[in-house]
Amino acid sequence: MSESRAALRYAKAILDMAKENKALDAVEKDMRSIAATISGSKELRDVLASPVVSGTMKKNALLEIFKGSHSITEGAINMLVDNKRLGMLNEVALKYIIINEQLKGKDVAYVTTAVPLDAAMEKKILKKVAALTGNEVTIESKVDESIIGGFILRVGDLQYDASVSNKLNNLKREFSNSL
Repeated sequence: MSESRAALRYAKAILDMAKENKALDAVEKDMRSIAATISGSKELRDVLASPVVSGTMKKNALLEIFKGSHSITEGAINMLVDNKRLGMLNEVALKYIIINEQLKGKDVAYVTTAVPLDAAMEKKILKKVAALTGNEVTIESKVDESIIGGFILRVGDLQYDASVSNKLNNLKREFSNSL
């Protein structure tokens, strides 16, 4: 099973528990905090990925970092440690946020561009994605100069890659296959 599918299953299980305990918003707040903390700290990502650091030490560090989190969040961290899947904590948190937003009738559109988006372009993207999904949409934009130009748009499980680097890779593949 791929890491992404496993992360989605964990996220759905956590969401079900949160829904049952009427703690969707509290757990979402924790998951946003986890995603922001792990994404923002290379040292923490290295510790979580390290085979040298024991699972117990990782668990204790995470429970200390996220002290005051909801008991469901702490249980999720414990479950990932027990199943030796702690390395996917960030992905589980991101998946939880996405499916909880969809449950509320909202979607998050992740847009990757080579240059920062201006307000007018952001508004156009919001309008188009809202029309396609039928849900309220928020945009998370990221700048990645390696895509050269164009954009990559991801909403839920759907991804549209209109980047120049993707088109160049497709062209390279076509040339290689035709030889």
